Amino acid sequence: MSNKLEAYLEEISHFLSGRAEREEILSEIRSHILEKAASEHGGTGDAAIDKAVAAYGAPRRVAERYVDDRPIIAPAYKRYLFRYTSLVFAIHAALTVLAVFLKKELVLFPLLYIPRLGVFDALMYLPAAFLTDLGVVTVVLYFITQSGKDVKLPWPKFGVDLDDVKPPTKSFWVSRVATAFGAVIMLAITDFALYLFARHHTIFFVNLNWNDPRPLFTPGAGRRLSIIVIAMFAVSTMALLIKLFTRSRWVDVASNAVSLGLVGFLLNTPFDDLFAVKIAEDILPKLKYAAKFTLLFIALMITIDLVKHLVLIGRRRLAKT
Repeated sequence: MSNKLEAYLEEISHFLSGRAEREEILSEIRSHILEKAASEHGGTGDAAIDKAVAAYGAPRRVAERYVDDRPIIAPAYKRYLFRYTSLVFAIHAALTVLAVFLKKELVLFPLLYIPRLGVFDALMYLPAAFLTDLGVVTVVLYFITQSGKDVKLPWPKFGVDLDDVKPPTKSFWVSRVATAFGAVIMLAITDFALYLFARHHTIFFVNLNWNDPRPLFTPGAGRRLSIIVIAMFAVSTMALLIKLFTRSRWVDVASNAVSLGLVGFLLNTPFDDLFAVKIAEDILPKLKYAAKFTLLFIALMITIDLVKHLVLIGRRRLAKT
């Protein structure tokens, strides 16, 4: 038998699932190719079979002819995919925040393991946690689909469905004007921050006397924090400018991801020797926790917005399939 035919069937098998079903499909393809070689190329020798294989089509396309009516996840479960993922991720995120505050690892074997994380580590961990939760829910729905059984899944109600909310209709120019207005404001804020940084090497001051400004932070900390905050301003400005030309949600995803990383850098800043002014000993711990709480709240809002856009992108792609 032709080595090219065996290699061809082997490659097709990579796109097929289920051993018995796979063997049946490969046997049918083998028969078709041999018939094609005999009828169109004058026999079943290696040369004739090789020509039939070359004309039969790409392995992936051939496999798709047999699996088009066998979806990985049943169409009826498409909304369940992101509803369940959102619910699982909400629990995962809450437990991650708990692990950060307790400074302990959380184990719910074999369902969940959250290592001991710092604040910055947790911010990097959450997007990966969302993808993991999405994968777990996908696997569960895959096995339900492949079982062929009529499984009635509960529909958890914990908020308004995103696809049930009808956004207000805005004309093209009204939406662009609002975006342009926001971009102009953010551009002005970014430019002003850059001016302050170029002149004073910081954008944080104790007083508003521009003739004799007093920096709030020490020189090193002030430069570092100022660069991070200016970068956050710049990311928001660039996102608004890009959205003047495209409404792609990937712009929001990229903007949120970068902003989340920058907030992580802020949270990772040590409070020791941070201030250039005298802070009362009893106020300093309260100030530290207030700052971290504020940044964690901002990070949570960015994470929620990031996940929302990823869910909407996923739903839109599933709707097209």
